[in-house]
Amino acid sequence: MSPMKTVLQLSVLEERIRKKAFVTVSRCQGVTSIAFDKTGKMTVVGEIDAPVIVMKLRKLCNTEIVSVEVVKPPEKKPEEKKPEAKPEIVAWPVQMSNAYQYNPAYANCYYQPYETSRVVVDEPGCVIM
Repeated sequence: MSPMKTVLQLSVLEERIRKKAFVTVSRCQGVTSIAFDKTGKMTVVGEIDAPVIVMKLRKLCNTEIVSVEVVKPPEKKPEEKKPEAKPEIVAWPVQMSNAYQYNPAYANCYYQPYETSRVVVDEPGCVIM
């Protein structure tokens, strides 16, 4: 089934009924787009069955089919092929299987030792406390 453009004439007096009609049509299967005129004309485009939509809308207001047309898909122009640019790598993702696993991203970080810790250097006579 090819896409069809259906124009319906609705006799809508209240905004509330107009919204209900819009919602009713939008819930139908195969509807691609809906447009509503100030004069009460509703244009529905998609792979739809017009009599089914009219039956659903007649529960809300008086509805008549104005026209039904087959929509031809727009002709596609051949697009120029653009050379694919290599994406820039901004950051490497870090994947850790264990929460306590060593992460090389933190290898360059320097943490100060605690005040109570003691560093001993192998040189004779040098002890830092």
